[in-house]
Amino acid sequence: MCPRIREVSSQTLSIARNNLIVCLKLLLAFKARGLKYIVLCPGSRSAPLALAAGFLAQNDQLSLITSIDERSAAFLALGISTASGTATAVITTSGSAVAHLLPAAIEADRSTQPILFLTADRPIRLKDCGSNQTVNQEDFLRSVCRCFINGPKDGLHALSSEAINKLAQKSWQHAHQVPGPVHINLPLEEPLNPSLLDQNEVFTNLIDEFKKNKKTLVGEVQIISNEVGSNSFPTLDISKQGLIIVGPWRGSSKKLNSFKDVLQNCQSVTGWPIFADPLSGISIDQPGLIGNWELLLSAGISISQKRSQILRLGPMPSSRTLQNWLGGIRTKQVLVTEGDSRKLDPLRLSAQWSDGFVDWWGRMMLQESYKSKDFKNHSKTAFLNDLIEKDQLVETWLDRHLPLAGSLNEISLARWLPRLIPDHFSIMLAASSPIRDWLSFSGKHSLNRRCFGFRGASGIDGTLSLGMGLSISIGPTVLITGDLALLHDSNGWLFSNPNRPPLVVLLIDNGGGGIFKQLGLQTESNNSFERLFTMPQVVDTLSLADSYGIPYRQVSCLEDLQASLDWSFSKTGPVLIRVCTDALFDADRRVEIRSLISNHLLLN
Repeated sequence: MCPRIREVSSQTLSIARNNLIVCLKLLLAFKARGLKYIVLCPGSRSAPLALAAGFLAQNDQLSLITSIDERSAAFLALGISTASGTATAVITTSGSAVAHLLPAAIEADRSTQPILFLTADRPIRLKDCGSNQTVNQEDFLRSVCRCFINGPKDGLHALSSEAINKLAQKSWQHAHQVPGPVHINLPLEEPLNPSLLDQNEVFTNLIDEFKKNKKTLVGEVQIISNEVGSNSFPTLDISKQGLIIVGPWRGSSKKLNSFKDVLQNCQSVTGWPIFADPLSGISIDQPGLIGNWELLLSAGISISQKRSQILRLGPMPSSRTLQNWLGGIRTKQVLVTEGDSRKLDPLRLSAQWSDGFVDWWGRMMLQESYKSKDFKNHSKTAFLNDLIEKDQLVETWLDRHLPLAGSLNEISLARWLPRLIPDHFSIMLAASSPIRDWLSFSGKHSLNRRCFGFRGASGIDGTLSLGMGLSISIGPTVLITGDLALLHDSNGWLFSNPNRPPLVVLLIDNGGGGIFKQLGLQTESNNSFERLFTMPQVVDTLSLADSYGIPYRQVSCLEDLQASLDWSFSKTGPVLIRVCTDALFDADRRVEIRSLISNHLLLN
């Protein structure tokens, strides 16, 4: 062998070894900043990342979950990130694998949740030359990511330790300061796979580093967050009548408790009523809560639109009734978001403050005119008490007319499930009929525990995987979903083994996209309507679940619901409960209930 060939051979062996070393150091740099979970998808180009992740998982440094489907993997990671408030990493190979991350990236962007996408790529020498599985993946996620970072174009193997730490710090900071997705594209030169001898040497050396520098390697690094600027500070006159609307929580789970504490203080000072979305994250014992506000608004209750200032916390709840009512208000509206400076008022009527509610309320209380004053007065107390009285009238009517008996329907399910599911279970509501029905018919009971929903893009994509991710992170969870949403993400069932997350999937099977039967759409025939909109499928969801090894049970009537839930709670790992409803009947019933409640309020 000539000297030149020997030199090249040595160099290529060094590349393979260094690929592994750099990948290990990169994952450790993320671990030092708080990374706990990695979701790994299969691939050849990403082999060094896979070997590094596998080694760290075997040594209890990180939790590793594998997935054959990049789309489901990304949604699973998003569910974990949402529950924990800390980014989860997804590792994929190159090519179309990266494109499958886009749906979850869109949702992470819009619902402001941290997530890291680590994608393997070809080095520059293999770009734009027809090399296999080489595409412009650098551009696939860029439009929705907080930050895009491209590794060294000639290959990751040459990256220094200092550069690795800078890359990790920059991407972690961007994923968390205003939470959202970050894409890290990592070109990897060949050869990709180090020998077993090299692997063992690298891993052995790293174990020694763990023992010597454990605190340095696993210690959490403080995020250097940038303040989100707002043009001017919008105020409300808290000495006058007002109303607080709490939309879906769009901040870090770690900040929710301080948000709730400040909300209690704000309501105590102002005496203002609170209309809360089931996804708001606030507690059922929050003073000033009006549980059935959506039905009260649709019944046309009298709330002076000339006098009521509006404090909106977070994005708009999914209520057309509320949007129409707010659209008629010409008094001052203030919208407070948790770090998201994008315009979040579809009505374009509010002044927006993006630095968070804790900051906004603190600034309000610092103003000289508000110091040491009692803002409670007769008119505000009367306003709140009147709403509480009307709310109780609706609550009593619903309990009397929606008993836990008879045929299954979506309205009764929304009314009773929050009461039948134990408080220590979290709940995820799919972004279609379930969230709308809970908003209208569950009253305060939906706030017995944390309810999650992914309304950022308001799609049904990834529903089952998101539920799996939530249950992996926070424990027992009930996912309430429709049949098309479940079928669309059926690969999410693959996460049931070997992880066995404690997820109860309550499937509302209404024969397709039942939500469309609530929209008043007209077609020439019922067959045409089904073909164009509801799209019923012939798949047997129970048989499908059985093929994944998922225990299941069919519920035939409302009286059997509690027993089926108790059965599901006794199982370990995911289970499926199917309830079949009539979408057309339920659509008519929703309209009928609103009319009856309106008449009931008029008579009282």
